[in-house]
Amino acid sequence: QVQLVESGGGLVQAGDSLRLSCVASGRTFSSYGMAWFRQAPGKEREFVTAISWSGRNTYYADSVKGRFTISRDNAKNTVYLQMNSLKPEDTSVYFCAATESGWPPNPRVYKYWGQGTQVTVSS
Repeated sequence: QVQLVESGGGLVQAGDSLRLSCVASGRTFSSYGMAWFRQAPGKEREFVTAISWSGRNTYYADSVKGRFTISRDNAKNTVYLQMNSLKPEDTSVYFCAATESGWPPNPRVYKYWGQGTQVTVSS
């Protein structure tokens, strides 16, 4: 069982930066691949980025490549999403998720989900 709690969202202007954090409970955090997804009102959940259990492999959606960076600190049971050069189209609720099946972009593979944190980017 894994419990995930996101934090760090807020209201920023275009071009600004935010760092989201996702803290996991339990002692098995390092065994899971982790990912960030986002969902805007009335839209489908969208893959953002994922990272392997070791942190040696990462994968990014084209829409955020070069602007966002995922990382993890297994000693702190935490995964991070550093978001730079934010755009209004990045406005969404951001969710972290965990899986024991690699680090794929398919949300149906992820077993555990956080409650989400709101990111709003004004123009």
